[in-house]
Amino acid sequence: MTQDELKLAVAQAAMAYIPANCIVGVGTGSTANFFIDELGKIKQKLVGAVASSEASAQRLRGHGIEVISLNDAGSLPVYVDGADEITQHLHMIKGGGGALTREKIVAAASKKFICLCDSSKLVDTLGTFPLPLEVIPMAQSYVARQVILLGGQPKLREGFSTDNGNIIIDVSGLKILNPVELEATLNNIAGVVTNGLFAHRKADVLLLGTASGVKTLVA
Repeated sequence: MTQDELKLAVAQAAMAYIPANCIVGVGTGSTANFFIDELGKIKQKLVGAVASSEASAQRLRGHGIEVISLNDAGSLPVYVDGADEITQHLHMIKGGGGALTREKIVAAASKKFICLCDSSKLVDTLGTFPLPLEVIPMAQSYVARQVILLGGQPKLREGFSTDNGNIIIDVSGLKILNPVELEATLNNIAGVVTNGLFAHRKADVLLLGTASGVKTLVA
């Protein structure tokens, strides 16, 4: 199966987790796009969706699905998104697309987090994929220095700004053995809005696309 076929398979499997007449939280990225396309087929059963990025909001509207602000929606029954890396403990690195802050907010406001990945994203230890930090622009140099003290190698994501108007610093060289602790440490650096570790609020269910079908891992 191609990677796109695996993404489609997990997106279709996620439909079983979407309650009728609900507002669903929707992530960002290529796998989330497959999920949005599947939601378009059941839009008559939805009240609407909360999007974690402007790009996802636009795609949802293209399918005729009402996009609702999180402030109006309140608590959500389910949030569905992909990941750049995920462990068997369902800790993740997210933010390759730069939407990590809004993704983290929508995930935190959701009762259940369903992660959709193909088998290439499942790792024993997080850190091969560079860890994104969303950073207030004036803090770029300070945050980079603090990251170096932690053993990371920071690199500005050139020519990119988030939907919130901030920059992304991608950090490589970290072997993340305690993701919950590192998530808190990085978030305590002045100027960091948030980082791409989803460990404090990890996934509840992983739908993993493999050559032999979709496998389900539960936290």
